[in-house]
Amino acid sequence: MSLLALFSLFGCDNAANTATICKNNPELCDDLHRDSWCRYERADLIQKRYTLKNTPSPTGKQIYQHLINLENYSKCIELAAGVQHIMHPERTNDRVRAFGISAQNLAQLRETTKDNPDLYLSYYHWIRLNDQAALSRVIKAQQAGSIKDLEILASLASYYQKSDLDKAKALYLQLLDSADPDSFNPDWLLGLASIYHQQNDLEKTYLFSKANVLMTRNTASDAKMNALINGNQQLAHFLDEQADTLVEHLKNGDYASSEIRAQLNTSS
Repeated sequence: MSLLALFSLFGCDNAANTATICKNNPELCDDLHRDSWCRYERADLIQKRYTLKNTPSPTGKQIYQHLINLENYSKCIELAAGVQHIMHPERTNDRVRAFGISAQNLAQLRETTKDNPDLYLSYYHWIRLNDQAALSRVIKAQQAGSIKDLEILASLASYYQKSDLDKAKALYLQLLDSADPDSFNPDWLLGLASIYHQQNDLEKTYLFSKANVLMTRNTASDAKMNALINGNQQLAHFLDEQADTLVEHLKNGDYASSEIRAQLNTSS
C-alpha cells in the first residue's frame, strides 16, 4: 500500500502530484506563484521540498539538489516577473512576489551552507559561487580518493585543464573507466583531445576527436583532421578503427576491461 501511495504521488502527472502536495502541505507552496509559468521548475521545487520535509536528516546531496531546484525556479520566475499580464495584472504581481521570496530563500540557504564541509555543498559553492575555500575541500576529497560522483570529477578535470594537464588527463581517463553508457558524456573525449593536442600528441588528438564525432552529431573538418597526422592515410585508417573500437566499448559499458583501454592507458 505504501508503494502504491508513493507511485500515485510521484507518477507521470506532475501537475496532479504537486496539486496534491500543496493541498496537504500548503506551507510548501504558499510562497510560490500560482499561474502556469515555470511549471516544471515549480513542480521540481515542490517535490524536492516535500522530500526534504519527510527526511529527518537530509544528506548534503539532497540539500545540493534542493539548491539547484531553488536556483532554477528563481531564475525562471525572475524572467516571468518581467512579463506584464495586460488582462490580469495581479498575475504579474504574484510572480514578482514569488521571485522576491525565492531570491531571499536562495540567498539564505547559500549563506547557511557556505562553510559546510559536505562534498556536495562544497561543490555547489565552488562551481556556482567560485568559493575557493570550497574548491580546496573538493580537491582534498579527490586527492583522498573519496569522490565517485562523475559530475564532480568532470568539473575537476575541466578545472585542471588550465593548470595541470596530467591531472586533468588522469581524471578524464578515470571518467572513461567509471561511466556507464547512460552517464557517459562525449564532451570528455573532447577534453582529452584538447589535452593531447596541447601535449603535442596529435595521434591521440585525432583519435579522441574522431570518437567524439562518432558519438555525437558534431562534425570535424576532414582536412584539419588529416593535417594532424600529416595526411598519412594508413595511419588515419588505423586511428579510425581504434576510435570505432573505443566508441563500441563505451556504448557497451565494458571499456574498463577492454583491450583498447589497456592500449590507450599504456601509451598515455
